[in-house]
Amino acid sequence: MTEGLCKPGFERVAEAFKANFDSKGEIGASVCLTVGGETVVDLWGGTADQKTNAPWTRDTLSIVFSCTKGATALCAHVLASQGKLDLDAPVRELWPEFAQHGKGHVTTRMMLDHSSAVPAVRAKVKDDGPYDWDYMTTRLADEEPFWQPGTRNGYHGFTFGWTVGEMVRRASGKSLGTFFRDEIAGPLDLDFWIGLPEEMESRVAPIVAHVYKAADAVTPFMRDLATNKESIPALFYFNNGAWRSGGANTRTGHAAEIGAANGITNARGLAGMYAPIANGGGKLVDAKTLTCMGEVSMATHDDATLRIPTRFALGFMKSMDNRKRSMAAKLWGEDCDSVIMGSAAFGHVGAGGSLGFADPAAGLSFGYTMNRMGPGLLMNERGQSLVDAAYLSLGYKNKDGGVWVK
Repeated sequence: MTEGLCKPGFERVAEAFKANFDSKGEIGASVCLTVGGETVVDLWGGTADQKTNAPWTRDTLSIVFSCTKGATALCAHVLASQGKLDLDAPVRELWPEFAQHGKGHVTTRMMLDHSSAVPAVRAKVKDDGPYDWDYMTTRLADEEPFWQPGTRNGYHGFTFGWTVGEMVRRASGKSLGTFFRDEIAGPLDLDFWIGLPEEMESRVAPIVAHVYKAADAVTPFMRDLATNKESIPALFYFNNGAWRSGGANTRTGHAAEIGAANGITNARGLAGMYAPIANGGGKLVDAKTLTCMGEVSMATHDDATLRIPTRFALGFMKSMDNRKRSMAAKLWGEDCDSVIMGSAAFGHVGAGGSLGFADPAAGLSFGYTMNRMGPGLLMNERGQSLVDAAYLSLGYKNKDGGVWVK
């Protein structure tokens, strides 16, 4: 059973949302769209907690994994718009310790587009390392780059939260979670936290992980995990201290400030964060910053971490069409390892298939969260079907060329 708001003209989204429960294995989820700043879809449904059979309600929250990167990136752009953070200045001007081992010319721009060359750390991360901000930033400052910074990109899947997050902290004088609350979530009245207050814990739906089989280790990413423990993919995936062994479902994991991975919100929070960005920047960023935010900054046919073609703006994902270029798409469905939006859109996928983005050309903001993770590295059929329904509702015709077009 689903509940909430669906305005006339957006029935396709409601139908796709219901179909996810009826035939695609959805357990609990929420989806929200705004167009021109007006909420046109705000739906939720299913089960929040399978152990207790608690329903997913209007106020249910869930961890959104790498959708958090969009929030962290937005913090950096707010500071840039305020003149407090120069994205093209060497990081060493604010964070001198980071300049070690040939990283002296790294800029915040490189941190945002995943080219700063510290996508992981080599030495074992202590169990509580991800919950210790100073420990992680010190480790990253001490790390040798995996390539010459700025020359290629590899998804900084876990480290992004401390590279970009530390620049936010040093430029603002506040912790990342505090800055996000004070400058973005608070003013926009969003249920969205990087570092969840304890009084909100009862609202969080536990995540149900997707279980891979040994036979699934055939994609480049999965092969690296299985055969080369010193590879960038393996270090990113496994060398995360206690986070790797279920931290996403713990109070400690929710309370920490992990700017790459532990944001907690719902679809309304994601769509609400991106709504000003879809409509001129609002009070968050000026026009120059907004233009800069959405342009492709780095792209590759073989991401050093994800081992698929990727396209990144400054802290955000752009449309990525890997339907014919990914082995995962053949194994688990064409929407795995892709996220297909409009050409002007930018946002971020979270592990398992959550998504938030803005499309300034359409005046659209979008959020989708769920508690049952799907396979693949980017979207899966549940989330992409909602994106597709949103664009079709706005009169877009097809995504044959890798982006939605009218």
